[in-house]
Amino acid sequence: MASSLVFGYCIIVSICLVLALIGSVSAQSTRAFFVFGDSLVDSGNNDFLATTARADAPPYGIDFPTHRPTGRFSNGLNIPDIISLELGLEPTLPYLSPLLVGEKLLIGANFASAGIGILNDTGFQFLHIIHIEKQLKLFQQYQKRLSAHIGAGAARNLVNRALVLITLGGNDFVNNYYLVPYSARSRQFSLPDYVRYLISEYRKVLRRLYDLGGRRVLVTGTGPMGCVPAELAMRRSTNGDCDVELQRAASLYNPQLVEMIRGLNQEIGADVFIAANAYRMHMDFISNPRAYGFATSKIACCGQGPYNGIGLCTPASNLCPNRDLYAFWDPFHPSEKASRIIVQQILRGNTEYMHPMNLTTIMALDSMT
Repeated sequence: MASSLVFGYCIIVSICLVLALIGSVSAQSTRAFFVFGDSLVDSGNNDFLATTARADAPPYGIDFPTHRPTGRFSNGLNIPDIISLELGLEPTLPYLSPLLVGEKLLIGANFASAGIGILNDTGFQFLHIIHIEKQLKLFQQYQKRLSAHIGAGAARNLVNRALVLITLGGNDFVNNYYLVPYSARSRQFSLPDYVRYLISEYRKVLRRLYDLGGRRVLVTGTGPMGCVPAELAMRRSTNGDCDVELQRAASLYNPQLVEMIRGLNQEIGADVFIAANAYRMHMDFISNPRAYGFATSKIACCGQGPYNGIGLCTPASNLCPNRDLYAFWDPFHPSEKASRIIVQQILRGNTEYMHPMNLTTIMALDSMT
């Protein structure tokens, strides 16, 4: 009799543990995701703006499930899409999309806008884009909408538990400091001083994001800006070597970003901000493309001129037949396949790629709280 009672008790405990695990997975799958930044993570906000920085015409989206342009600067999925897919989350909608209403608010939102930088004067040539200061104001607006839908307490909890991705910095170099010879910023600052200024301004952005409720924030550094097809073409690389000056800018900026993040986490007393080494993630397949299944990391799949790096990707551009053989989709942006490689390092990379921990570790730790 006693043994049967014990056996029955064990069964009940086992069932409870299974239900708890199922509940944990379910709770994890409903985690909201917020995205801030530039064209590397824009999922279509610029389609709703009067701007030249847009990806709303073929062949953009040629490998997207709908085979139509979506506003993503990709042949298919972009980095936020792939992160959502890997975590079992529904992809976030652009904040400006009229579809972002009701229950869709619980998924999160993408506030990113192609052309922007850390500084508000970055990307001025693109006319109407959502600078980072405005993105954060829209985040506040989102939270008011969410509170009206589920209540203030539940909204605050959703935001605090959410995953956040922010990608900024590259445009502050290629579309500001180095945009033209003797640019206003290059006359104002030496490169080391400009980098320090950017880092100090970015710190304010990240602190504001924390004040607005962000508690798990992935922060990507700049990629190897001197190696993208656009820069190889514009700077007339004769042998495909990366531009030395832009590479120097990245080498100054990225370590200071990591140090700033470390200091900000120490100030807050928690690992809120996670540094993603986008430079290393890109250089792996740029320096050895064949090891990752690419035929080239110099020539864009879609474009024109040397390296297919001149101008925009348009219906009149050269278009490669197999996007999976190209590390770069257009003159500036990785192909979907390259983005998938990057996301794998975000998920599972060691501390050379993700500091102080990768996304899989984050998700495991957060599932226990």
